[in-house]
Amino acid sequence: MKTFEENSGHHRSQLEVTMGGTSRIGGRADNQDFLASTLPQGETLEQKGALFAIADGVGGHALGREAAEFSVRSLLSDYYSTPETLGVGRSLDLVLNATNRWLVAQGRRCREYTGMATTLTAVVLRGSRFHLAHVGDSRAYLWRNGQLTQLTEDHVWPHPELTNVLSRAVGLDEHFKLDHLEGEIQSGDRILLATDGTWSALSKAQIENLLASNPDPQAAADALVDQAETEGSRDNCSCLVVAITSVPGPGFDHWLETALQRPLPPTLGVGQNIDGLTVEALLHQSRVTLLYRVSRPTPQGPEKLVLKTLRSASGDDGARTALSHEEWLARRVVNHAFPQVVSHPERSYLYYLMTWHEGETLASRLQRGHRFDPEEIMTLGSGLLKGLGYLHRLGILHRDIKPDNLHIDTEGHLHILDLGVAASEGNLLAEINNPGTPSYMAPELFTGISCSESSDLYAVGVTLYNLLTRKYPYGEIEPFQHPHFGSPVPPTRYRPDTPEWLENILLMACAPHPKHRFETSDEFLVALERGAHRPLTRPRSIPLVERHPAMALKIFAGLSLFANLVSLYYFSRLLTGLR
Repeated sequence: MKTFEENSGHHRSQLEVTMGGTSRIGGRADNQDFLASTLPQGETLEQKGALFAIADGVGGHALGREAAEFSVRSLLSDYYSTPETLGVGRSLDLVLNATNRWLVAQGRRCREYTGMATTLTAVVLRGSRFHLAHVGDSRAYLWRNGQLTQLTEDHVWPHPELTNVLSRAVGLDEHFKLDHLEGEIQSGDRILLATDGTWSALSKAQIENLLASNPDPQAAADALVDQAETEGSRDNCSCLVVAITSVPGPGFDHWLETALQRPLPPTLGVGQNIDGLTVEALLHQSRVTLLYRVSRPTPQGPEKLVLKTLRSASGDDGARTALSHEEWLARRVVNHAFPQVVSHPERSYLYYLMTWHEGETLASRLQRGHRFDPEEIMTLGSGLLKGLGYLHRLGILHRDIKPDNLHIDTEGHLHILDLGVAASEGNLLAEINNPGTPSYMAPELFTGISCSESSDLYAVGVTLYNLLTRKYPYGEIEPFQHPHFGSPVPPTRYRPDTPEWLENILLMACAPHPKHRFETSDEFLVALERGAHRPLTRPRSIPLVERHPAMALKIFAGLSLFANLVSLYYFSRLLTGLR
């Protein structure tokens, strides 16, 4: 039996679980089941959770056990290597899809490995929630207040002669799909993972009684397997029991909880001090946020930093949570294309610090009258796409790419600013409307469709178009406006010196429909870097029926009416002649 608990700092919010597992050969010649768990400590548990998994190699295959063990071990090691910003479900998908591809590839290379596959059921406990991933006919159950609930669906085909024929498994087919389920956990709950050799031999009432009469999870696992063997199970008998003894409360996330506890700093003036930081300048102020340049003493001399906080009039819980979420994301974006978060142990107010870079935004450079040439557009676009590609690989969407949020330092390095409305798959903030700046927002966002990598790449296309032409491909869009998108205006209308290869790239990037744009940052980047050497062909023209369906219908109706009138005219002439 293993015991584990999570402490989130000074408060009492904690997750405590105990676990027991048993696997026996049962009625088989060998044991093709495999089960394991990972119970991390500290921040890893808080961010990634505890992972439990069970697998049953496909019966009758000599390498069924190898498939089961490889799949579980790969999951337990690789899951914790995925970025926490991806979220549990996406991380499990990435790892298990890679495992499936490897098993399928082995079967293609060597006849001995053909058909090597396994069921797999895994559960992650993180905070006060569980996340389940499942394929095959191993099962997961939730036992709560003496009642047993089956959480998984068996992926099997009906067969007149065989008991279970798997329709889905890891390694069975290259078209791999996991079932996912999320839910809340409570103190006193138990999670049961079991292979078919165990659950098929026991009734629901038997499982409930054995869990109720064995509080110790290891004793419960042993009792379940003992009873399955007594009932005459002909298969390997394995199960894993996780007992949840304490669950974090609603404020288990230490990061957000601490943010709500800290007071907002007062409005600061040049020369004032806060937590050992001296204010040098007010850099920016919006309706909600304030940015200051500050300095702090170090042995090497004063260190310049950027301090971001909230205006005192905007310090509601929603704004505090948003600022804390922004810092949480920014700390995980460790890349030269982004300002880096700087720790400050003396912090006693609600703010966070970032590295300071001398320079200016691209919007400021435009305002100064700078004329960007195609070579600069290619260089800036390459840097922007590399940084954005890194962000997307972390499962983070920026959602407000524009010249105001792009900074060039004195050495010519591009920095992507402001993750204030960014969202990650692992920690999305609830909102009614899509964030962003209207002129840079993709057409689908105005219809209520959520942001995506495609909409971020659209904003890159509009940004480069604007830097080159000082115009927008569909004209400037005002807030609360409901724009209509036809075809983007070719950049050569405003900049006749635009090379054809660059125009083709920008028109494709700003296409009104996502299916006509670049799919990934890498694809966009390759097109830019090839440039004139291997130019992108001009994107196909979008049919009128797609661009303006209403107009297309009107034209069709007009042509139809004209054709009918012509036919009526000749028909009347024909009748006159017959008379």
